[in-house]
Amino acid sequence: MLDETEPRPRAVAVGEFDGVHLGHREVIRGSDTVLTFEPHPLKVIRPEAAPKLLTSLDMKTELLAEMGVDELVVIPFDQGFAEQTPAEFIDRILIERLGAERVSVGENFRFGHLASGDPALLAADSRFQTRIVPLVEVAGEIVSSSHIRGLVLAGEVELAAKFLGAPFQLRGEVVSGDRRGRELGFPTANLVPDQALVCPGHGVYAARADGVCAAVNVGVRPTFGTGRAVLVEAYLIDIDVDLYGKVMRVEFLQRLRGERRFDSVDALIEQMHRDVELTRELCG
Repeated sequence: MLDETEPRPRAVAVGEFDGVHLGHREVIRGSDTVLTFEPHPLKVIRPEAAPKLLTSLDMKTELLAEMGVDELVVIPFDQGFAEQTPAEFIDRILIERLGAERVSVGENFRFGHLASGDPALLAADSRFQTRIVPLVEVAGEIVSSSHIRGLVLAGEVELAAKFLGAPFQLRGEVVSGDRRGRELGFPTANLVPDQALVCPGHGVYAARADGVCAAVNVGVRPTFGTGRAVLVEAYLIDIDVDLYGKVMRVEFLQRLRGERRFDSVDALIEQMHRDVELTRELCG
C-alpha cells in the first residue's frame, strides 16, 4: 500500500491494469514498480458505469509477481483522491511519495480531477522521464480490458486468451453442490462466481483446474431445473480428490458448446462423455 512506501529512485508503470493483458504488459515492461488503484476508479466516480472486473486485486498481484515486478503500490481510490488535480497527483504521489525517475503509461491514460491529466502533461515534466506506450493491437484489434470482458461474457475465451497473453481464469473456494455430478459419474468441484468479476457465458468449456485437465460447466443446470444461481462446475479428468474448502484456479481454454436442457438423464450423460473426451484432446 502507498503508506508503506518511501521515496527512492523508481521506474513506475501507472494504470488500473485490470486483466494484466498484453497492452498492460507492454506498459509495465522495464518498470520495477507498478502503481495501481483500488477499487476501480469508476466505482467511485460513476458507480453505475463501473464494470465487472477481469481480475481481483489478489489475482492482479499474483500476475504482476509472475511478470517479475518488484513492487506493487496500491492507492486507495476514494472521493478525496479523485478530486486531486493532475499536478497534485504528480507532486504528491509520483515525486514526493515514490521518487519516480521514469514513468510509463499507456497513450489513453488519464488522471486527476475530471480525468484532466494526460500523458502529454507527464511528458512535459522534466523531473522524470516519461514513456508513452501506444495501444497494442492483436489481429487488427486494439487490446483493451473492456473488449476482453465482452469476449469472456460471450464465451469466446480462446480469443480472450490471445489478448490477455494467457488463459482467462477464475478462482474461488470449492463449495458443496447438490452432488448431482457424482450421481451421474462425473463428480465436480464447484465454485460460486464472484459477483464483482466477469464470468464466462453459460456453456461447457475445456479448461484446466489447478493444472489438471477439466471439463467445466458454467450455468444453472437446466436439465434438472434446480432454480439455483450460476455455478462453475469443474470435472477434473482422471483424478478424484476432495477439494472442499480449498481455493481452486480454473483456466478456460475453449468453449465446447452452450448450456442446454436435455430430454433425459441418459442423453445428458452421453453428451458429458463426449465433452470429456474432447476436453482431454484439447488439454493434451
